[in-house]
Amino acid sequence: MTVGTRSRTQAAVPAAPRPGRRAGPIWQGEWVRWLVPLLIVLGWQLAASTDLLNPRVLPAPSAVVTAAWELARSGELGRHFLISLQRAGLGILIGGGLGFTFGILTGTFRAANLLLDTTFQMIRTIPNLALIPLVILWFGIGESGKVFLIALATFFPVYLNTLHGVTGIDPRLTEMARVYGLTPLDTFRRVTLPGALPGVLVGVRYALGISWLALVVSESFGASSGIGFLAMDAREFFRTDVIVLAIVIYALIGKAADASVRLLERRLLPWKVSA
Repeated sequence: MTVGTRSRTQAAVPAAPRPGRRAGPIWQGEWVRWLVPLLIVLGWQLAASTDLLNPRVLPAPSAVVTAAWELARSGELGRHFLISLQRAGLGILIGGGLGFTFGILTGTFRAANLLLDTTFQMIRTIPNLALIPLVILWFGIGESGKVFLIALATFFPVYLNTLHGVTGIDPRLTEMARVYGLTPLDTFRRVTLPGALPGVLVGVRYALGISWLALVVSESFGASSGIGFLAMDAREFFRTDVIVLAIVIYALIGKAADASVRLLERRLLPWKVSA
């Protein structure tokens, strides 16, 4: 009798809602992130329409959209965009991969830290612009020099943040791994990598932004394709609409790259509270 009553009572109690992200007020939605850029574009268009802005100095957003449509129809925009994307992707892959590898090495092994870290810190302070004459002598004006500059620029953010992530791991966790007899590979997989991952992702996020800056620098010399070349070529013909279009493309790509890393952070670091 008691069991039957308890069963009916449990059946009458509604199931507890699953924990999840509570829907906040509408002014705290994701759309708020785009509010300020939208207001800036609207103000910019209004200033251009009322002749407050000289179109030779700063064209209206509508003129930039028209230029984008013309270049997209001719196929020129897509070609330059893909070439720049390929250069940046290859540079990030090489520079980020080396930065992660050396960050793990110097953070894990003291001998590697003593041998390499001082050299890396000295090279880090050299501006990329100062290296351009030497890069041209080494690689010429081909693709290798451009990829080298991007890889060099993306190496240090990933390296420094990986090193900081590894050295910030609680030593008791490493000691516990040793006590439990974990192999070096298991220690890396279960302790080092999860502990360093937040720092690594911060480095990747920063490196993605730096990569586009390096791309602009690398495409400013001896390039015959790419978004940077498109902007430089437009400067020769006073096409400010195309120059602004190139800047807007860089900004949108940077935002897309940042959003992809934030999504990766939510997947890999579900315990981390994001703003």
